[in-house]
Amino acid sequence: MNLAAHNIAYRRPDLYDALTRDSTAAETCQHLIDQYGTADTGSVLDLGCGTARDLDRLAATHRCVGVDLQPALIEYARQRYPGLDLHIGDLRTVRLGTTFDVITCLGNTLAYLHHNNDIQAAFTTFAAHAHPGTLLAIVTQIAPTTAAPSRSRIDAAGVHADVTTEHNWDPRTQIATAHRTWQLDNGTTEHDLLERRVLFPRELELYATLAGFTPLALATDAQHPTGPLTSSTAHFVSKYNPHRYSTSTMQEY
Repeated sequence: MNLAAHNIAYRRPDLYDALTRDSTAAETCQHLIDQYGTADTGSVLDLGCGTARDLDRLAATHRCVGVDLQPALIEYARQRYPGLDLHIGDLRTVRLGTTFDVITCLGNTLAYLHHNNDIQAAFTTFAAHAHPGTLLAIVTQIAPTTAAPSRSRIDAAGVHADVTTEHNWDPRTQIATAHRTWQLDNGTTEHDLLERRVLFPRELELYATLAGFTPLALATDAQHPTGPLTSSTAHFVSKYNPHRYSTSTMQEY
């Protein structure tokens, strides 16, 4: 799964950081930990940590470990945050041999897994790093993006370009595709192809439940967990409680 081949920001970690500099992911994670975690929360595993900027912010108060599939992002993160424990690994198969109080999977990391067995493998990975009471926080796509083509201007990390984005949706595969064309000021062109699997809310609940997690909340705005789902992306929170799983629970679905 060579994501960097289809996304200029993954080939340029400095550009990735610049484009997401206003991210509030770390603050949102801390809010979810405060609201749903246990009082003695001390360890955080971020699966799909990217450049680890958000993880570094959490590391001020938690023992943090990060994993990402892309070597270039991990190497960049290791240089910027030498104190972090960072690993190259696949969400479907990575095993660190220990459990954590909180597991996060943000930034549409889960959405890059397109097939049911791969998604199930990811939830098996979550469970392999969880103990009873572990909080799992996921941010992923729960509905297709069907917006009209858009244009934007990017001037960041030495990149100057006009960017056009178009969206497509395949209901059979549940893949939402974003095509981005970068017309750089130097006359060159870059093309991004972002293919993300949409997991509808009840699907998320089912995968989590089958892996031993009890769903707690699904919300567009993590600050208002009972509010309406008004975006294609949402925060999903669950807690590991494997002994609660039963055949009767499965029959609800």
